[in-house]
Amino acid sequence: MQVRLLIVGPTEDRLLTSLIEGYCGRISHYIPFEIEVIPNISGGQTRYDLARLKQLEGEQILRRIKPSDEVVLLDEKGKEPTSQELATLLEKKMLSGAKRWTWVVGGPFGFSQEVYNAIPQRLSLSRLTFTHNMIRLLAVEQLYRALTILNNEPYHHN
Repeated sequence: MQVRLLIVGPTEDRLLTSLIEGYCGRISHYIPFEIEVIPNISGGQTRYDLARLKQLEGEQILRRIKPSDEVVLLDEKGKEPTSQELATLLEKKMLSGAKRWTWVVGGPFGFSQEVYNAIPQRLSLSRLTFTHNMIRLLAVEQLYRALTILNNEPYHHN
């Protein structure tokens, strides 16, 4: 099974990019993994513009989802598993025969209602609010942690 992190806009911080790339290299030792970046969409700062921006980003997200994909939104309102529970969920996805599990990170203003309606599965990495750039690092670290748990490696400590 492949895991894909689908993100809106490039990671803007070089330090975060370096850390994310490091985890991507580690993850790829266990499973096929990719990060797909949806290019930034220009938007204004009025309430109308922000709603339109989320709508356009949502359209781009939904265009990149295949019917065979298992998809989860990384969203602060989602289920908040422990690292062990995330590892168990990953294992179930792998054993289910799923071809690709896509984790979606929205833009800085979140997801459109259309995305929420189309993708009901939600996962939270924390109840705290993080920037959409920072959550990318947390996502790849937690995926790596889940893989080490499944392989009984000493990275995770209970």
